[in-house]
Amino acid sequence: MKMIKRPFHHALAVSKKACRGCTRCMKNCPTEAIRIIRGTAQVDPERCIDCGQCLDACPYRAITIEQDDFSKIFDYSHRVAIFPAVFIGQFPDEVEESWIFQSLLDIGFTHLYESEFGVDVLKSISNRFSTYASQRPVISSYCPAVVRLIQIRYPNLVDHINLLRPPMEITALYVRQLFEEAGISKQDVGVFFVTPCAAKIADIKTPHKGKEHLFNGVINLDYLYNLVYSNISRQKKRLQRMKPDIMPVSTEACLWSLTQGESRTVPGRSLAIDEIHNVIEFLEMYENNGVGNLDFLELRACSEGCAGGVLNPGNTFLTSERLLHRSEHMESIPEEKWSIIQKQSRKFDRKIKIDYYEPHSTEALDEDISEALKKMNEVNKLLPKLPGIDCGLCGAPSCEALAKDIVQNKAAISHCGVLQLNKKHSQLKEIWGDSLLPKP
Repeated sequence: MKMIKRPFHHALAVSKKACRGCTRCMKNCPTEAIRIIRGTAQVDPERCIDCGQCLDACPYRAITIEQDDFSKIFDYSHRVAIFPAVFIGQFPDEVEESWIFQSLLDIGFTHLYESEFGVDVLKSISNRFSTYASQRPVISSYCPAVVRLIQIRYPNLVDHINLLRPPMEITALYVRQLFEEAGISKQDVGVFFVTPCAAKIADIKTPHKGKEHLFNGVINLDYLYNLVYSNISRQKKRLQRMKPDIMPVSTEACLWSLTQGESRTVPGRSLAIDEIHNVIEFLEMYENNGVGNLDFLELRACSEGCAGGVLNPGNTFLTSERLLHRSEHMESIPEEKWSIIQKQSRKFDRKIKIDYYEPHSTEALDEDISEALKKMNEVNKLLPKLPGIDCGLCGAPSCEALAKDIVQNKAAISHCGVLQLNKKHSQLKEIWGDSLLPKP
């Protein structure tokens, strides 16, 4: 039976009004998903992995990120915020955690969980951090941008992706089970994830792996940070007296989203690589030559892991430092709460895995292998005719990308600005001779 390739949802978009066609987004896109067409950036949805590199590169704020309306939380009587530890890391050192938690309750949420709480749930099920994949080394499924990168660019490595659900989904499963056991209708429970990046928005809203029923919406972290910090500024004296009780997380869970946070917990030889271009460089090397005796790969699209998410308003390295400092002063999870976690976790341990990740290869020039080979031959014939300087004037990120676009009827060789200039130069030379032309 042929597997149906489901389309990806995308959280990033280009504002045509703001875009000036400067090519910076195109040059920084790690998957060559962007072209400049008629002076405006356009994104190929088959290639985009929502990593946010384009947003960081754009000087005109022409890249926008999808955002759910915050007022949507009030459609539910029970409003759950599942937020990452890096949210806490955005605040100045003098802001206490309890102030942040109480402010989240003040602005409308009724229940709070750190998304990394799911790490402790996973550990409670098997007393260790397990991995499930048919091939070694197992590649972490924590970063959805990396998962999509592998699906579209390295489909032969799909069987290496860990089939264990990421912590934010485990936390959502745990929360929904608690409400179900309490007899509260599913329609009354709104579970919202606070995201530090565009990739998690895209992942949650792509209808696969049964995730559509776990979250009712996604709130961008920078937006929520401004709401909470504003409340702290207004209510500081009152907040100093408040001590909201939320489920604690372990030191391991607190550091999970940072570089090496996950890999240090996995037995065997592990490697942690952050920043999407570094990830691509390593995967290219691994696919071509392999790396011996590796058991686990922690790959993150952002520098310093989720501390470098594009929706974080704070400095990447200060965020990382604050979480490390926080972990040094964390107390162990009380035994009575650990017992609760273990008891609840056993009830849904069969739901913590997914069945598969499907490849979405975009590298082939044609679905028919023989046609793809013919087109590759055409590409190889075209490349020597192009200047090879990857200037981007044609609207493609490289000469090779332009050659591939040409053989797929997405562009023409006349789009090459350098060839057009050379042609013009030759025509002028014929008319005026060498004496009136600038010397090369």
